[in-house]
Amino acid sequence: MEFRTQIPVTPQEPKIGYSSKVLLLGSCFVENIGKKLDYFKFRNLLNPFGILFHPAAIHNLLKRVKEQHVYSEADIFFHNETWHCYEAHSDLNAVEKEEILNKLNAAVKETAEFLKSATHVIITPGTAWGYRLKESREVVANCHKVPQANFSKEITEVKNVLFETSEIVRILNPSAEIIFTVSPVRHLKDGFVENQLSKAKLITAIQEIVASEEHCSYFPSYEIMMDELRDYRFYAEDMIHPNSTAVDYIWEKFREAWIASEASEVMKRVDTIQKGLLHRPFNETSEAHQKFRKDLQQKIEKLEKEVPEIRF
Repeated sequence: MEFRTQIPVTPQEPKIGYSSKVLLLGSCFVENIGKKLDYFKFRNLLNPFGILFHPAAIHNLLKRVKEQHVYSEADIFFHNETWHCYEAHSDLNAVEKEEILNKLNAAVKETAEFLKSATHVIITPGTAWGYRLKESREVVANCHKVPQANFSKEITEVKNVLFETSEIVRILNPSAEIIFTVSPVRHLKDGFVENQLSKAKLITAIQEIVASEEHCSYFPSYEIMMDELRDYRFYAEDMIHPNSTAVDYIWEKFREAWIASEASEVMKRVDTIQKGLLHRPFNETSEAHQKFRKDLQQKIEKLEKEVPEIRF
């Protein structure tokens, strides 16, 4: 007997292997997938502007990349003794004006260079609820704790923004496969009904894109979380974010759909090395530990020679 329903995951092409390059943009859930790819040493670039929840923020980043935009003082503001940019996450904030501008311009340049040769672009919006800055009428990526009176909160149109996002990717790299997925993280601060409305708008828009555009696919991370992992034991303590068990489960589903089967053996070797690097000995100067370190280094050198794309 089956005591739960399972979301069917169809194997997809082109597969992600060790010769692939994966750009990941979007919510905190895409960070989970990016960290898995990073752990197994797949080449990837994860959220160069930091976490971006709204489709407009993801679109704006790629638009800046397409325009080769150079950030200046006009694009940033000073608040609470720190420089911020409404287009980026607080991870890029800085005390010095020059530092934040350097971070922003480096992120644009790095994304542009990476996207040219990317094989896959994973785009994971989290919400259709946006905060529009009253002064500029633009939907911001992050409010940076600026008083809420400066913004209007609204459920925004997302279909055209997501279509334009895929078009920019297509212009900059016609051969890249775009993998859309909706973040399973629940934005309950918006309200329970409002969160469902938001997710429904994202899913509907993405399905229209996937149905009409080439090199576009959908991975059902939201559906897996809501249906297969519907029990609260798969949530973190906040009852909003998937816990590590849920992340591991969804990663395995993603791996089943997208990771090349021939990469599995290499992934096992990488995993062994990673666990070795995380090992903390009782006595670092012991003969046994020195031998362990030497053997581990030999494994790293051998794997890097066999798979030149891997770097520890």
